[in-house]
Amino acid sequence: MTKSAKSKAQAPKGRNNSAQGNALGNAPPEVQSPEGAKEGGKISIGDVTETRVEQTGPQARQFTYVDIGSIDRETKRIIDPKVLPSSKAPSRAKQLLKTGDVLVSMTRPNLNAVAIVPPDLDGAIGSTGFHVLRARNAEFGFLFYAVQSTEFIDAMCLKVQGALYPAVRPRDISSFCIPTASLAQQRRIVAEIEKQFTRLEVGVAALRRVQANVKRYRAAVLKAACEGRLVPTEAELARTEGRPFESGPQLLARILTERRKNWLGRGKYKEPEAPDASGLPAVPEGWAWCRLEQLCLIVGGLTKNPKRAQLPNQLPYLRVANVYANELRLGEIEHIGVSEAELPKLLVEKGDLLIVEGNGSKDQIGRLAVWDGSIESCVHQNHLIKARPVDVALSKWLLNWLLSPNGRHFIELVASSTSGLYTLSTGKVGDLMVALPPLAEQTRIVAEVERRLSVVEELEAVVTINLQRATRLRQSILQKAFTGEL
Repeated sequence: MTKSAKSKAQAPKGRNNSAQGNALGNAPPEVQSPEGAKEGGKISIGDVTETRVEQTGPQARQFTYVDIGSIDRETKRIIDPKVLPSSKAPSRAKQLLKTGDVLVSMTRPNLNAVAIVPPDLDGAIGSTGFHVLRARNAEFGFLFYAVQSTEFIDAMCLKVQGALYPAVRPRDISSFCIPTASLAQQRRIVAEIEKQFTRLEVGVAALRRVQANVKRYRAAVLKAACEGRLVPTEAELARTEGRPFESGPQLLARILTERRKNWLGRGKYKEPEAPDASGLPAVPEGWAWCRLEQLCLIVGGLTKNPKRAQLPNQLPYLRVANVYANELRLGEIEHIGVSEAELPKLLVEKGDLLIVEGNGSKDQIGRLAVWDGSIESCVHQNHLIKARPVDVALSKWLLNWLLSPNGRHFIELVASSTSGLYTLSTGKVGDLMVALPPLAEQTRIVAEVERRLSVVEELEAVVTINLQRATRLRQSILQKAFTGEL
């Protein structure tokens, strides 16, 4: 909306615009133009927008390119346009954009990637993955809010074609009908929506700040825990109480003895290498540096292939989609064929760490959870690396360590590559550095972490509920706006 339109826009007072009445939908248009037309009917988006925008593509040596990935779906803004040389223009870089154009992504309409072209992007080139709505005898803000409504999203989802690349066609968007309203009435509606949304966004911004603070607090708790600053160390308590204690180095020696004794692998047992601690930071008194391989048996998983479908033994199959940071999402579990000979190696046991191998993303690499045993006789995908602690009592400490900023540092260190991608393997997971406190101290640390983070989780749940309410309120505002009730 232009500055002049904004200055003229006023919210309707003391009036229920029942004449405007009908909601958005796909009924046939009753009029061909909002100018001078009787309010209360409907008109298609195509009747109030240009039939086609210029498809000139980039004309200069370099150009600004707006594709679907440039749109922030939450804020409905263009946040990441790309500046490219014309020699590297994508084949989809065709549409010449103007200020006020409403961009509607035709792919995956359920995600509602829509935005208005701001003045600083006038002349940019848009992807042909957008249907560009250029207002004609209509307020672009009116169109912009219309294509954010639940009615529009639902209508487009019903028209989706294609399974691998679900999309709608330009004519599907153009045929969607909106209420007929004069330009003056459209401006008043847009002004009222923006007033209500501004209030709503203030609350949402406050909730986002709480989310960010909670995230920082969680990281601070885990960092303090993994540096021996959350509870008194076992060395301090033993000294005060005048008693001996099993130190981290002694615990490590006991674990290595147990590991050797219970070895069931093929060939001669190979002692895992000790870490070079010379370049590592100092640890609290009574702690020890070690490699994850010294504490755990590390195993890769199964690759799904057609032959496995023929095996009679079909077992639940944990995938990357089931494992998040300290969270198991078991709503969708696939099955896979497993031979009897593979079972001893591949079955997942309670207390096992499931670590995501990653897809090259720094943020997603190495996320992990402890298996809780909620599904019996379960195996895991090759993109999940299983680390089974020699002593199951280590599970929660290792989880907290690997989720902490300290553990994340070592995950990113071993996972990085010269190509810039981040990947893990069983060997890299085995090389992860772990600070090992005495077992009694681990128990106290884990209990204190759980106590503090339980409060955090309750707060996160409240924030999430209120953000969901904000989303519903946003849609309620749009619904009322387009039914004359706002």
